[in-house]
Amino acid sequence: MKVIRNYLYNAGYQILNMLIPLITVPYISRVLGAHNVGINEYTNSWVSFFYLIGQMGITLYGNREVAYHRDDLYERSRTFWGVESLQVMTIGLALIAYLSAVFLFSTTFKYYFLMQTLWIVATGLDVSWYFMGLENFKVTVARNALVKLASVILIFTFVKTNADLGLYILILGGAQLAGNLTLWPYLRGNLIWVSIREWHPFKHFYPSLLLFIPTITTQVYLVLNRLMLGHMSTQSALGNFGQSDKIVKFVLAIVTATGTVMLPHVANKFAKGDIEGVRNSLYASFDFVSSISIPMMFGLMAIAHKFAPWFLGSDFIPSGQIMFLESPIIVLIAWSNVTGTQYLMPVNRVKEYTTSVTIGAVSNVFFNLFLIVLWGANGAALATVGSEFLVTASQMIMIRKTIKRRVMFREVWKYLLSGLVMFIVVSRICQMIQMTIANLILEVAVGVVIYGLGLILLKAKILNKALEIIKQSRK
Repeated sequence: MKVIRNYLYNAGYQILNMLIPLITVPYISRVLGAHNVGINEYTNSWVSFFYLIGQMGITLYGNREVAYHRDDLYERSRTFWGVESLQVMTIGLALIAYLSAVFLFSTTFKYYFLMQTLWIVATGLDVSWYFMGLENFKVTVARNALVKLASVILIFTFVKTNADLGLYILILGGAQLAGNLTLWPYLRGNLIWVSIREWHPFKHFYPSLLLFIPTITTQVYLVLNRLMLGHMSTQSALGNFGQSDKIVKFVLAIVTATGTVMLPHVANKFAKGDIEGVRNSLYASFDFVSSISIPMMFGLMAIAHKFAPWFLGSDFIPSGQIMFLESPIIVLIAWSNVTGTQYLMPVNRVKEYTTSVTIGAVSNVFFNLFLIVLWGANGAALATVGSEFLVTASQMIMIRKTIKRRVMFREVWKYLLSGLVMFIVVSRICQMIQMTIANLILEVAVGVVIYGLGLILLKAKILNKALEIIKQSRK
């Protein structure tokens, strides 16, 4: 039940984290326009590289190390001070490098690049990894939720015209910084002071660097589409891709919330030598994410073409097709999140995880070079799907000797069949009626009913598990 509660906390926060941009996206899309939205996407993509380099693999490493030493207050505290001091140093170097690059090489968007600096500062003060390692997700959710809601109010209050792009960037970066700062007061009751001589920050450098390689490689092919699209196509095409990608990632966040919750949970089991428990957690998590990611993929594909211009505005009509093409990553990333983040990482098979995401990054470059030239933003979406498929496939091959893949995929055909029937019906309804809030709710409701009936008729085991959880929660 603790894992379930943590999933609900984290899923709730991830939903809020993505929902807030979705609430503001229709407004921002119309106020700033596709060109200015593209500028924000472009400059934010570059700053992402610098704060990721500065952070290295500290988020994953710190999360895992805190989980390993959860029951030892002194060792846990020493780990925190050592890891956080290392993070401050590496982020400081990243900030210096970023500002140097902006002043030496940037000309067109220097003003906006400087405003994006807040994201680097915020990363240096991020201690969410510590609470994740303790499996205490309530703290991170509650404090950050208030900050995110405040950012919505600020956006609607102060961003009024296309000249307010800079203010919009400052609000987003400032919200991230404020959210990270609000976590620090909660450390008082969870840590003890450890002498600076005992921190030994550089002993954490090499292991976090090993985790940095898959982290930065993953971000390469997540951000590379934007950078290559912005360079090879127009800012409007980039704006369309960026907004459709936000919607797809919103749906995906509901699924991948399990990864953040399960990593410390599995790491703690692994540290205690409970290998069978690790396997059972993997099987249960894979079945769960399959049962929710497959209908979400089909549902988004069914409404994509009409939803995009209705939700984003007439400037974003191409986003519908981009969204449709990119939707399969909801399932692919959900699966690789289980095999990679929830299994390979916590059991310290970092080399294999790194290899898989490197395959994705390299293939993404090649896919982009050809597909963006042929189909622009649509090509970038296809490149994303292709690279994520290779990541997932390679991880499935890597776990074949320790995990029974037949057990993992035993129920997947039921979800695929139920989801496909749902897609056919909902897409037909979507073609027949106009897109309104009421009709969107109707389409979602019809999809839920059809998918649920499909699972009942096919006797999917996930329903029995859901009933068991409900009964346990009532005790």
